[in-house]
Amino acid sequence: MFTRSAASVFAVAWLCVTATTAALAAPAGAQWQGVATSAGSTVEIDKNRISRLKNGKTSAWTRLSLDHPLLDFENQVRYTAVQALNHYDCAQGSFSTQQRTYWLDGRAVKTEKVKGPHLAVQPDSLDARLLQEACKPRTVGEMQQTATRAAAAVAERPRAMHAEMVSAGDLAPARSTKVADAPAPVAETGGAKPRMFDMPLIDKSKAVDPYAGATAPAAPAATTAPAPAAAKPPAAAYPAAVVSTKAPPPVQELSRQERELMLATSGPRKATPKKKTEPPPPPPPDYSHVHWGYAGLGAPENWSKIKPGYSLCGTGKRQSPIDIRGGIKVDLESIKFDYKLTEFRIIDNGHTVQVEVGEGSTITVMGQSYQLVQFHFHRPSEERINGKTYDMVAHLVHKDYDNRLAVIAVLMEKGMEHPIIQTLWNYMPLEVGMESQPPDVLIDLNRLLPEKRDYYTYMGSLTTPPCTENVLWMVFKTPVPVSPEQIGIFSRLYPNNARPVQPTHDRLIKGTR
Repeated sequence: MFTRSAASVFAVAWLCVTATTAALAAPAGAQWQGVATSAGSTVEIDKNRISRLKNGKTSAWTRLSLDHPLLDFENQVRYTAVQALNHYDCAQGSFSTQQRTYWLDGRAVKTEKVKGPHLAVQPDSLDARLLQEACKPRTVGEMQQTATRAAAAVAERPRAMHAEMVSAGDLAPARSTKVADAPAPVAETGGAKPRMFDMPLIDKSKAVDPYAGATAPAAPAATTAPAPAAAKPPAAAYPAAVVSTKAPPPVQELSRQERELMLATSGPRKATPKKKTEPPPPPPPDYSHVHWGYAGLGAPENWSKIKPGYSLCGTGKRQSPIDIRGGIKVDLESIKFDYKLTEFRIIDNGHTVQVEVGEGSTITVMGQSYQLVQFHFHRPSEERINGKTYDMVAHLVHKDYDNRLAVIAVLMEKGMEHPIIQTLWNYMPLEVGMESQPPDVLIDLNRLLPEKRDYYTYMGSLTTPPCTENVLWMVFKTPVPVSPEQIGIFSRLYPNNARPVQPTHDRLIKGTR
């Protein structure tokens, strides 16, 4: 749909990349096996492209398939599937990504080499399922090795203690036979498990109440090891209440405090109350299946945890947006706009409403020329000026021939109806992932800009993952008016899709004086 100029170096470079990536063909004989499925996406592994590498590692191809196209904002590529070549360390339970290929409607559109870090696989995660499938034994030799390791593990288990294998008959001679009428305990029967240590039998018929005639229990005498079964145990071997039929001598009256102390140390024990055990802390959230957004697990504060490529969202020192305050006032050069009448394509990408435009619209600032690629909206404005937040903001994203980015922020506040915004809303898609391309409809993007074009400028980043830094930002001081109805239409789709302001970290901010 877009008008492409033969003299445009940008267009030639893009066509060359497209022609190269389109020549990539799908692998012959691929056998994709589903591993996990969720709303709108499927994760698979190619069983025919699993191969063993050196050092116990395994190479495998995996694929993420989507129900509708998505746009990779950083690489400016739309795709419906991503295939990845991963190297799995089956012994260590880790993996690293080597290559990714983006596919759109069955056609490879971009391939990139990846020097991904070696990541540990979290238990019960999607990566754990992929590693399990990749590391399964697939040959007779591998199955035999697995069986051999299992047998070796069984052989290394500790043997039973000798005392556990002694039979009840072996223990019988050690029992006391002095009390003829005492019934044999269950442990002496042949069918029960023998005890580890033999205990002497006690004639309970001759036992007396140890507390008879006393106001408090006497401390029990210390016991000694049992005598051999053939000899009668001496009186000192057991407590007096067990071996004597005489009443114990009266004891001295004890104080209440002494009685309580004795009962607490040598008398009948009260049941010790069970300690309340604190429930174990909940496991940390699993972000491996989370898609970034503005609420829940995918909220901005968790972007850096979702995948390694988003780490700058949490560690970067030049992040956007910021609260613009305390800048210096200087004579900034005017931004030279060369925006053309252009066709457009409008997309609801699940994070915002984005508008892609044709080639030829450029800006020039600080001696550098940038081409307009797309613009999109946030509510409320991500930028703040001296703490003030506006109703909406439009971000116009530009790129130069070295892929450096420059973004112009147009603040919006309630006022009269804006004709460009109304034209865009007229063709807004009905569903997420859909796109609308109105025929024979042109828009003049100059009318989206404020009449007074004083601005602030600073170095920042993308405000969405992967939060790429070294982005030149220019924020107009004067907002443009949009009607409450137009703000309400966008709010029905995205009531809040603004990243919170980020620390300034002593960055230099300049503003037109």
